[in-house]
Amino acid sequence: MDELFPAELKSRLDQIGEADIIVGIPSYNNARTIGHVVRAVSVGLAKYFPAQRSVIMNSDGGSRDKTQEVVMQAEGGADDLLLVSHPVHASYRISTPYHGIPGKGSAFRAIFAVADYLHAKACVVVDSDLRSITPAWVELLARPVLEHGYDYIAPYYQRHKYDGTITNGIIYPMTRTLYGKSVRQPIGGEFGFSGSLARRYLEKDVWDTDVARFGIDIWMTVTAIAEGFRVGQAYLGAKIHDAKDPGADLTSMFRQVVGSFFSLMEIYENVWKKVSSHEAVPMFGFPFEVGVEPLTVNTDRMIHAAQQGITDLREIYSAFLSPKTLVDLTSFVHRNGQGFHVPDELWVHMIYEAATAYRHRRIDRDHLLQSLVPLYLGRTASFVLEVTESNAMQVEERIEKLGQVFESEKPYLTQQWDAAGKERLHAQPV
Repeated sequence: MDELFPAELKSRLDQIGEADIIVGIPSYNNARTIGHVVRAVSVGLAKYFPAQRSVIMNSDGGSRDKTQEVVMQAEGGADDLLLVSHPVHASYRISTPYHGIPGKGSAFRAIFAVADYLHAKACVVVDSDLRSITPAWVELLARPVLEHGYDYIAPYYQRHKYDGTITNGIIYPMTRTLYGKSVRQPIGGEFGFSGSLARRYLEKDVWDTDVARFGIDIWMTVTAIAEGFRVGQAYLGAKIHDAKDPGADLTSMFRQVVGSFFSLMEIYENVWKKVSSHEAVPMFGFPFEVGVEPLTVNTDRMIHAAQQGITDLREIYSAFLSPKTLVDLTSFVHRNGQGFHVPDELWVHMIYEAATAYRHRRIDRDHLLQSLVPLYLGRTASFVLEVTESNAMQVEERIEKLGQVFESEKPYLTQQWDAAGKERLHAQPV
């Protein structure tokens, strides 16, 4: 762990001694937005946890735009207007570069290590590009851990109906289907967790893998659920940040998030095979309607990518998709305009067959994940065309319906998974 604690940082931590709450803010070239995040966190700690010793830690990936300077110079905000009581303990502020594979996971590892070193009772992590964060987010993410015995608090946001398509189309329905907990935003970006869970995360040997890039959020969520930690959610309102058109280049993020999820299926196979239903996860905070920023989606570009993928990558698809799935996929994807459609059951079968092929290494894993991107874009275009005229509640009902298909088709996954395992066993030389 010495590589995570340069001498200067270790000296600073020794000065602090212990802390009740750690708030980690991973960053990379976020000078424009991180000042607002630090101010909101500072006010939140002072307002809601005045008696606790707290540390704000910026874990920076080598920013060249003065991100770290902005962190250290940010003021706490209009204390006289916002604070109910002034803090008994001033919060400490640390900004330090992290080491290891470039990416969010390496930044989180440094935050986990500081939390462990300071024997923190509760930890919170928030993204550095948030424009909608308020001081109340700190309370919502930390108090269930500090006072109610929860180990992991996931965020619950109101998002634009076209935002979060990897979550809505794959990660959310699969998380609840496989692990039995209906965590709506398992890769949300903001989390609260206990010091004991932070120590558990540190014990894992994942820091030289894709988890250290973009897979850290889903890895944290699944690990907490699968290993029996107590899980809840906090309603945070709108998440306003730099949302992206799902038709834009999301190849790296998709590959690393979905690849991490597929890898976790292998690790926790004995857990998810026993799960037969899902349950609601307790919600903290008061749900309310909020406005969200508009998001424009280019469905023509996504449809073209899907159709081109079917043409160019057919040989790869035939290596991991069943003949029936490939025939159905070709039939639906080559329709044009409003006739373009990827049905739920077909989509679920594609994902389950891909997960099975990933587990049993039927083809190179990177090639498999990259080949899924055109299919994901096609499914997203199909979803967008379907819900164009739908309101937020109707879209949520549509996502719920997809989750039900993932659940009803889980026996198909188990059948594919076990059959592939037997084939692989028989193929091994004696």
